[in-house]
Amino acid sequence: MDLPAVTAPDSDARRAAVARFAELAFPDGALGRVAELGVWLAAAQGSCPPRPPARARVVVVAADHGIAAARVSAHSDEATLRQVAAVRENTAPVTVLAPVAGASVRVVDVGLDQDVDDEQGDRYRVRRRTGRIDREDALTTDETERAVAIGRALADEEVDAGADLLLPGSIGVGATTPASVLVAALTGAEPVAVTGRGSGIDDNGWMRKAAAIRDALRRTRAHTRDPLALLRVAGGADLAALTGFCLQAALRRTPVLLDGLVVGAAALVADELAPGAHEWWLMAQRSPEPAMTLVVEHLGLTPVLDLGIRVGDGTGAMAVVPLLQMAARLLAETATAADLGLT
Repeated sequence: MDLPAVTAPDSDARRAAVARFAELAFPDGALGRVAELGVWLAAAQGSCPPRPPARARVVVVAADHGIAAARVSAHSDEATLRQVAAVRENTAPVTVLAPVAGASVRVVDVGLDQDVDDEQGDRYRVRRRTGRIDREDALTTDETERAVAIGRALADEEVDAGADLLLPGSIGVGATTPASVLVAALTGAEPVAVTGRGSGIDDNGWMRKAAAIRDALRRTRAHTRDPLALLRVAGGADLAALTGFCLQAALRRTPVLLDGLVVGAAALVADELAPGAHEWWLMAQRSPEPAMTLVVEHLGLTPVLDLGIRVGDGTGAMAVVPLLQMAARLLAETATAADLGLT
């Protein structure tokens, strides 16, 4: 894939934000991670002080996975469709919290195992359900390229519409299995090191999931240096679309909040395709999935919160939006030592 180089966030704005915090009427470091968030936001916006994010946009990508047939999830196949319906009806966790953060939410079907959604037509549709990755490829080459292109187009649409902060999310029964395979393939981890409880599976379900990850990982051995081939062999329409979304946001110089293993795995692939993209991303919260620890380490990102949230629809990221708004206001409005006549 021929991509332009990722431009790094603004170093001058970063230095100005660090200097501004040093001038405030508080001991150095007294504002902790909140100050770090302000510095990150200033660099991403290229402005000090930064503006509080006012147009945060959640884009939830939905797809079904053939590997669900291996009983790697606590949910039945129909659960994906029900979860998508909950987002559209504003009863899902991410949509319940969205008004608190002043964010809006959009859900996009790229691979549900159903007829094409009349609301969006086939514009974002890649296929019905991905292949069962322990036995067959998730996608064809053309489908992989189309899914990545769809993700990039989604990011472009949101940025062109004025979004100043992007929160990718995912919905899909069985999706943490291919996500774990991708993480293991890119980090060299063993299957048991990336196998988590996902939707809340019991011990038998965990063993089935570990076996599925092991078998799928074997099929990736010839492709560990080819991110697009990894998405084709062991990813899925949602993971490929989220990969395109994350990398395009970085190319468009738009900050992103990452949350959840599926999004984290896609970000890992995106940073392989577009080195340096991770500088535009913030890890919202520490997922309890073991594979997410590897994502965090590999990308060099420190989670802002540790909420133990397992849902991947962007709920955890939503909790960080007000913190970014607070950080921006602190940087702009807090009195300096000079203002108060302090030395």
